[in-house]
Formats: sequence, structure tokens, C-alpha cells
Amino acid sequence: MIRSKSFLRLTLIALATVLVKPAQAEVVAEVVIDAPRPAAAKDSKQALEKSVQRGIAYLTKTQAEDGSWSSKTGIGITALNTAALLSQGVKVDEPVIAKALKHLEANIRDDGGIYSDGSRYRNYETCLAIMALLRANDGKEGGKYDAAIAKAEKFVKGIQWDEEEGYDRTHVGYGGAGYGKHNRPDLSNTAFLMETLKELGTDANDPAMYRALAFVSRTQNLPSEHNQAEAPKKNPDGGFYYTPIAGGSSQAGETENGGLRSYGSMTYAGLKSMIYAGVDRNDPRVKAAFEWISKYYSLQENPGLGTSGLYYYFHTFAKALDAIGEETLTDADGTKHNWREELATTLINRQRPDGSWANDNQRWLEADANLSTGYALMALSYCKK
Repeated sequence: MIRSKSFLRLTLIALATVLVKPAQAEVVAEVVIDAPRPAAAKDSKQALEKSVQRGIAYLTKTQAEDGSWSSKTGIGITALNTAALLSQGVKVDEPVIAKALKHLEANIRDDGGIYSDGSRYRNYETCLAIMALLRANDGKEGGKYDAAIAKAEKFVKGIQWDEEEGYDRTHVGYGGAGYGKHNRPDLSNTAFLMETLKELGTDANDPAMYRALAFVSRTQNLPSEHNQAEAPKKNPDGGFYYTPIAGGSSQAGETENGGLRSYGSMTYAGLKSMIYAGVDRNDPRVKAAFEWISKYYSLQENPGLGTSGLYYYFHTFAKALDAIGEETLTDADGTKHNWREELATTLINRQRPDGSWANDNQRWLEADANLSTGYALMALSYCKK
């Protein structure tokens, strides 16, 4: 009787388990489990692409006639979704993109910013719009949106806290970006600014990038020459929090001794920002941040915040790990993780029957499927590499 290859393989594994010592048997099993499985890899790739196409179909269906998504919240979700769809290969001339770009164009302001009328989120909206327009240009010289992008770049640099606002390098808010020119800076806004500058091809030594790095360093729980604040001394775990302004604030709250708790989304945001600013992998700040994310590796929650901001976390997680160039992480238990595969699996499993993603936790608007689907599609674009 002819035996199948799978049967013979299982037989060999069983014999190995019997004939060798227990420790050796574990090694044999590990080798078999980790061996390449082309069919499984092919299936995973197909599942990923199917998930992406379902997400694209959902956003195509929910787009408003004016080209926007969830316009009551401003143009931020529209800009995010436009960038996400373009990142997933949707063409500029397809109706869903053409309509979205027209809507963004209608919100280009005289000061160069790209934001909705009366917006409180001018930095966020302009940064996301720049990312969308850059993708629409497709890296071509003399692109349609070159002039708008140049003016928008000047705008976001202009609302960065620096000498023009009356702050020198010794001020704790120096270099940061907030919701607008007169709003206190925070790490989330500053991370979007730095990512935008990176996508614009800004050199790490550019003054705007250099200033932003000073602010980011002050949002890390790591006492150093770059951060002399009191809060990091109370919780020097290497993670990041929301803002150092007015004694500091963390969305995850405080430690028992009054320190600021680090949490996942801001730690990944801080890590990628440092990489974008050209900080070396061996710099103590990068090493401490990488140790934190390895220790608290999770795709079940936003570490420190549970399900709050989970989809924002997923997309920041993907961008940061892609930026640092690590394909695997080893967590506190010694388990090695292929983050691209695990993130893809997590998002595929979380996708809803209608093709969308949404957070049951309503904090930061993530119960809005238009927003969370944009985050998910952006995150999945990093899983294809």
C-alpha cells in the first residue's frame, strides 16, 4: 500500500519523538512546525488580498456623493481613506479616488493648509491630505498636486512650536505640533507631522525634523540628556506618553508614584518618529523603545489602553515596525512573532461581514467604520511587503 507524503512525515516525527531524548524531540517538533509551507503562505496571501478588496468595496459603498467620508468630523477621515485606498493600489482615475481628491481640493485654504471650515484639527487634516496627494501624484515630477503640497508643507511647518511662536529649545513644547497654531503640542500630532515630512523626502537634518525630534524625546519615559523632566524619573520604562506640557499627561493615566504611564500607540508613534528623524538603532532612546514594545507585544489590545484607540494602534504598529526594519520580535515570554503575518491574521479575523472594521469601543471615533476601515487598510498595506 502506497503511503502519502504527509503520512510518512508524521510517522518520522513520531519515531523521532520516541527515539530521541525529550529535549531533542522538542527541537525536532520545532523544526517541522517552522518549516516553510508554500501552500499555507499562498493561502494567507489570497486571504489578505480578499480582505483588502472587501474593505475597498465597503469604502466605495459608503462614500458620500461629494467624495467625503464622515464629513461631520471634518476632512481627516476622507484624507486617511484616500491615502489608504491609493496605498492598496486603487487607481487615481477610479471614481472613488477622483471624487475624494475633488473633495480634498475644495478644502485647500489660502494659508496653504488643507482642512475643513472652522477645523480644530488643522495639523492632522493637512498632514493626512498631504499623504493622500503625494500618493495621487505617484512620485511623478510635475505632478498635478505639486503646488498644493508645497504650500501645505509650509503650513504644517509653520504651526510647529518654535521661535516664531516665542519658544526656544529649552521650552518643553519646542518642536512639537498640536491641533493648530495656538494649541499645545502632543506626540500624536507631532508623529503625523514627522511622518508627513518623511514622505515629503525631508532630510533628517532639516530644521523642522530636528526640532520635532527634541519634542518627541521629551515624551519618552527615559531620563537622559534629551529629557530632564521629572515624570520620566518616576517611570523610566522607555515607553512614550501623550505630552510633556504642563507637567505631562498620559491617556493611560499615572503610576502610583505620580509617573506617567507609557502605552502602546504612543510608544510605536515615538519609535517611528525617531527612526524618521535619523536616530541610530543603537541610540539609547531607540533601544529603550524597542525593548518596551517587545516586552508588551500585543495584537489583542493597545497596551496600556485596552481597546481604546485599537485601530489607530494597529496602523501605527505597522508603520513603526516597517520603519525599524524588524521582521520578527521576541516578547517577554521568549516567543518570536512574525508581526506582518500576525497583524494580517488579526485584521482578517476582525473584519465584519460587510467588509468593514469598527471598534466596539467608541473612544476617539473608532466606532465609525469609515475611520477604522481606513486605519485597517493602511495597516494591511504594510503586511504585503
